[in-house]
Amino acid sequence: MAVIKVQRPKLGIGEKVYFGALIKGFFLTMGHAIKTLRGKSVGADTLHSSGLGVTMQFPEQRWDKEMPEHYRGAPTLVTDEQGRDRCVSCQLCEFICPPKAIKIEPGEIPADDRWNKVEKRPKEFEIDMIRCIYCGMCEEVCPEQAIFLRKDYLITGLKRADMVHNKKKLYEIGGVRVGLVNKWNELK
Repeated sequence: MAVIKVQRPKLGIGEKVYFGALIKGFFLTMGHAIKTLRGKSVGADTLHSSGLGVTMQFPEQRWDKEMPEHYRGAPTLVTDEQGRDRCVSCQLCEFICPPKAIKIEPGEIPADDRWNKVEKRPKEFEIDMIRCIYCGMCEEVCPEQAIFLRKDYLITGLKRADMVHNKKKLYEIGGVRVGLVNKWNELK
């Protein structure tokens, strides 16, 4: 088999110095700046901009109204209408989580409890929001619809410990979700 050597094209003097690329970039930037000052910047109307650019002014203006239907936000835990845990500690969400952001410690329901047929509920449930990639796999795999992604993008904390949401915080954020929960079904 014949080997063909391909010669790399030689750079001209302008390409070696790259001064032309700098000048071209400068004129492009100045063109955008002049359009912005005239109030003719592209996209300023759709982003409700201040008129001096297409950047949304974040604390005063938010994406809440323009949020797409398919947006996946922060994962949370929900309770049923009576305030009971929907989670059965099956640990499917923990096993399927690609970045391993979910940690569950199952706990047993006491034998004298009316719902001891359920067998388990989460003793500890933590989601590390720094590790979470908001993929939605935990929501898809949950058999009891106990975990879901809400449309939230304002997850902040002053230290790493603030970004690890425990069971209490997850239930506080998630709230109540209405619908049939198989584990609390009398006929099951």
